[in-house]
Amino acid sequence: MTIATLAEVLEPALKQGYAVAGLVTLGWEDMCAYVEAAEAEGCPVILQAGPSCRAHTPLPILGQMFRHLAEQAAVPVVAHLDHGYSLDDCRMAIDAGFTSVMFDGSRKPLRENIDETAAIVEMAHRAGVSCEGEIGFVGYANGEQSAGTDPIEAAEFARQTGVDAMAVSVGNVHLQQTDGAGLDLDRIHAIEAVTNVPLVIHGGSGVPSAQRRELALGSNICKFNIGTELRMIFGAALRQTLTDHPDQFDRLEILKATMNPMTEATRTILRELMSS
Repeated sequence: MTIATLAEVLEPALKQGYAVAGLVTLGWEDMCAYVEAAEAEGCPVILQAGPSCRAHTPLPILGQMFRHLAEQAAVPVVAHLDHGYSLDDCRMAIDAGFTSVMFDGSRKPLRENIDETAAIVEMAHRAGVSCEGEIGFVGYANGEQSAGTDPIEAAEFARQTGVDAMAVSVGNVHLQQTDGAGLDLDRIHAIEAVTNVPLVIHGGSGVPSAQRRELALGSNICKFNIGTELRMIFGAALRQTLTDHPDQFDRLEILKATMNPMTEATRTILRELMSS
C-alpha cells in the first residue's frame, strides 16, 4: 500500500527541488490514468476531489476509490480534498479515508482565516492527515478577480496555523484554458523570504510550461494543481471517439478511449515538474 500524506510527498520535493502534481479528478477514468502515468514516471501523485467532483460522487465513495488505487500503486498516492470550505467538509473527508485536506478560507478576513485553518490543521494532525491552507484569493477566468497574497500576511498565516502547505495568489487564475502571462516572481520570492512552508499554485493549467518547470526546480513551489488542461484533453478524446465511432453506444467503451490520451498528457506534466 502506497497511500501517503501531503507532507510525506512535499517535504522531499522542497528539499530536493521538484514539484508534485495535484491532479483534479472527476471520475474513475481520469483517476486511473493519473496513477498509471505516475507509475510510468516513477513519481508521486496527488489525486484531488474538488467541489464539482464531490457534487457528482459522494465523498465516502471517492475516499474508497482513491485508497483502492493507492493500494495497487507502486508509487506514493495522496488522497486529497481540494477546496474544503468548512471544518465539516474536512472532517467528512478525514472520516472517508482522505490523507490530506485543503481548507479554503481565502475569502475570509485574515484573522478568521487563520483561526479556522488552525483548528482544521489541529484536527487533521490528530488524525495523521496533512492540511493545506490558502492565503490570498485565487480568482477565476471570466469570474472573480484575484487578490494577491501579501508576504507579511503569508508569514503570519504559516506561523500561526501550522499548515503543511500554503496555497498562494501570485498571478495564477483558476480555469484558464490558455497560458496566462506567467506568475509574479517578485511576489513569490518575497513570500519565500519570510516562510519555508511548501507553496502551492492553484490554477496551474494557466502557468506556461517553461515557467512551471523553472519554478519546480528553483523555488519553494512544491505543488501545482492541474485540472482544466487535462479536462480539455479528456473532452477532445471523447469527441474524437464519438466522431470516429458514431454507432458506439457502450459508455464503458467510449470512456475507455479517453484513458490513453489522458495518461500520455499526464506523463508530460509529471516529467516537467520532476525534471530536476
